[in-house]
Amino acid sequence: MKNLVRKTALKAVRSSAWKKTSKWIRGTERWKQLEDEYDGSYVKGDVVVYFGDRKPKFYQLSQWIPVLEELHRRHRVVLVLRKPSSLLQAREITRLPMVLKRRFDPLHTFYHANDFKLALYVNNGMSNFQSLGFAPMVHVHVNHGESDKLSMVSNQAKSYDKVFVAGDAAINRYRKSLIDFDESALTKIGRPQLDIDRVPELEASSTRTIMYAPTWEGENDANNYTSVDLFGPKIIEAALGLGDTRVIYKPHPRVAASNKTAMAESNARIIELIETANESIIDESLQHQILMEGDILAMFDAVDLLVTDISSVGLDYLYMRPEKPLVLTDRRDDTAKLNDEAPVSQATPIIDGTTVNQTEALLREQLTNDGSAEARQELRRHYFGEGKKGASTVLFADAVSTLIANRTSDMSRYHFESTNAEASDE
Repeated sequence: MKNLVRKTALKAVRSSAWKKTSKWIRGTERWKQLEDEYDGSYVKGDVVVYFGDRKPKFYQLSQWIPVLEELHRRHRVVLVLRKPSSLLQAREITRLPMVLKRRFDPLHTFYHANDFKLALYVNNGMSNFQSLGFAPMVHVHVNHGESDKLSMVSNQAKSYDKVFVAGDAAINRYRKSLIDFDESALTKIGRPQLDIDRVPELEASSTRTIMYAPTWEGENDANNYTSVDLFGPKIIEAALGLGDTRVIYKPHPRVAASNKTAMAESNARIIELIETANESIIDESLQHQILMEGDILAMFDAVDLLVTDISSVGLDYLYMRPEKPLVLTDRRDDTAKLNDEAPVSQATPIIDGTTVNQTEALLREQLTNDGSAEARQELRRHYFGEGKKGASTVLFADAVSTLIANRTSDMSRYHFESTNAEASDE
């Protein structure tokens, strides 16, 4: 009987179910320790930067960190994180004050114990609504980029007190997409992330450099703008065929993790093409590169032509390198619709199902006879305003200061003791 019990116990602890349970228990203890360490009892600040998602979406917050560190010089900024994996990521890149509040009640207890005036949100994560339930703060959506993707405009914008946008293109986007939206909530601040000085992450080359920087396939078909599965290998083949050209493959971070067969196969084929081409290039400075990680904004200075999809990447390149040619893709083969939804496409060649087989000639023409520089400069103003580098950072900080001052004045007339927001803790 004793041996039977021992055998049964050993079988249980060796089972996959027990291993998962044990891992969960150990993880829970670690997260509890992190929550105790970052409980926020030492934190005093003006601005909350709320982020409720896990590590895979942390890139949405990380691009704002340098801007927030600059804002911290004027208004004390506190990162409020709900997932331990994001806190661990944040610790690696910034020394901004941060707290971890995994559950609803501790989050609101923390808010009530402090005197925060404003909260910033870099996405439309579902848990944002738990934070929005705290009335004393002014809640501001800033998003994590500027692009013509459908996902850039959400009816959720109505939940925030203010929505910071880059420029006139964004205002038109809201105007065309939302019914009964109060346009006065929109504030133009440019793109402060692009004002930050960055250490170059791509060395300059003695030869021309073409970067292919596609986006991922999105949450659904309506938000799918990627060219990887349809045109990716052909674009790379065309660029490699030019000669005297260095090709850089820098996809969205989520391309490599895609579980869609066509995406995975095309991504693998692109990598294979580049690796094969490098076998005959002895000089490493001339070799093509596959960059699955890194700050793409810190690479643009070494790029002579960018091929990308409808995403923030193309517009960021437009802002930073308007003098350099830009090529866009269209997986839907509908140029008229693309021109309407993405004004930047009016000043760029388009690679789609009807033109993809002429990509090599298209790239060669853009490198030697770019006639759209003036049009791109005008579109840059349409998307980001007139300001030179540094102007967006000033607009952003001034907008935050104004809202804080107004909220401080308004708060003298109100008294808050509780919230009627609902928890949905897992």
